[in-house]
Amino acid sequence: MSNRRDFLSGKAIREKIAAAATSSSFPEQPLLAVGDTVRLGKPAMASDFEVILNPGPASRIEIASAALDVVDQLEDQMSVYRFHSELSRLNGRAANEPVAVERELFELLFRAVQFSAETEGAFDPTSGPLTALWRHCKKEKRLPSEKEVADARARLGCRHVVFDRESLTIRYAQAGITLNLNAMGKGHALDRAADVLSRGIDEWLMHGGYSSILARGGHAGCEGWPVGIRHPLFPDRQLATIVLKNRGMSTSGSAVQFFRQAGRRYGHIIDPRSGWPVDSMLSATVLAATAETAEALSTAFFVLGVEMAREYCHNHDEVAALLVPAPITGSRLEPVNCGIPDSDLMFIPET
Repeated sequence: MSNRRDFLSGKAIREKIAAAATSSSFPEQPLLAVGDTVRLGKPAMASDFEVILNPGPASRIEIASAALDVVDQLEDQMSVYRFHSELSRLNGRAANEPVAVERELFELLFRAVQFSAETEGAFDPTSGPLTALWRHCKKEKRLPSEKEVADARARLGCRHVVFDRESLTIRYAQAGITLNLNAMGKGHALDRAADVLSRGIDEWLMHGGYSSILARGGHAGCEGWPVGIRHPLFPDRQLATIVLKNRGMSTSGSAVQFFRQAGRRYGHIIDPRSGWPVDSMLSATVLAATAETAEALSTAFFVLGVEMAREYCHNHDEVAALLVPAPITGSRLEPVNCGIPDSDLMFIPET
């Protein structure tokens, strides 16, 4: 049995994490099962959302269920794949006239445009035309032409989105502009669901499709929740474990979503500034105060690369990251830690 000194130093929990890392079920879960949990989930936003709780009173299930209901409500408001959603209606009308927007959605879209400015366009909520172009070309098993890329990029630009805070309206100063929250919406949903969870539960972890996670309190005697990060080249393996403490976390990578054309591999994350997939990064994991911020910045950091991402973290104390750049041919992965305490990060040895 672990003694008190081992417990306080974190040795006991790290031994449990290491043991869990060797289990066959580990790669399928964001949480390393170092203790018993209660789980409640549902599909939403093309992902599986799940609330994970420490064992306790059954009354908390009702709270967790209410939190998951919030995700459904937000999807119905934010999804550009639902013609009746508020965001779809905005996209359909805002090039012709200012459109009144619900306050929370207005503020969310305003923050999305701010993130674009802060990251020099690496995160761009108007990049839907580029995403659609590459998705179409993937189905046709071809690369887009330079003209197709240029035409899609001509329909991008946060500078064309005009916010009127007094009237809570948004208009598009150029035809063809649309806003989407595909790289931010799940994180926002987790943050909004957290408002419900925190009314009656002190310790929990919630994720949206494993790539976006938010945690409060601790698990199994740990001050936080141990969360696995997939290996960016071998998705059935784990690269590392992060102990997530009252923060949001998001990982962007191209290990699963990609296609090959003419012998070359193309990932699904597009650099809005060039119109082409990013090939200099394998994964970017970001920790931030909110899941929304973590999700937006994980996409931005993947596009920006190590040096600019490192600079952003240096200038924003509340943001940390684990970056995995593409290795030089034949070399090993060299992850770059930008501000995650060593006590909260453990790499899984290569086998």
